Amino acid sequence: MPPKASTPQKLGPQEIQILFQRYRTELQNLAQKIGELEGELDEHSLVLNTLQPLLETEPTRPCFRLIGGVLVERTVKDAVPTLETNFAGIKGVLESLVKAYKAKEEDFAAFQREHKIAMPGR
Repeated sequence: MPPKASTPQKLGPQEIQILFQRYRTELQNLAQKIGELEGELDEHSLVLNTLQPLLETEPTRPCFRLIGGVLVERTVKDAVPTLETNFAGIKGVLESLVKAYKAKEEDFAAFQREHKIAMPGR
């Protein structure tokens, strides 16, 4: 993890370049993970929207879930609570990753200002 931009240090050009690349890599990794989790959240939402009406009308209807590469048969009334729990968990992790991304982005901007790094096109 790069040092905070507020710490006064005399860094050489190579060290600045290394820290710059590290910030960019960390931001890209966070953005990629956020994208993956958003996809999972959308999938969970789609399945929940499909199963919610069935919970009222046909709670014993069988449905299938892929767990660790194994297709498992469950009833709608058994599957929906698990899906809701997973949905809430993914949403919480996603929110924390977005906060971490924003904080890292602010640190990166401060680092760029401190070392007078100008990005072309920005």
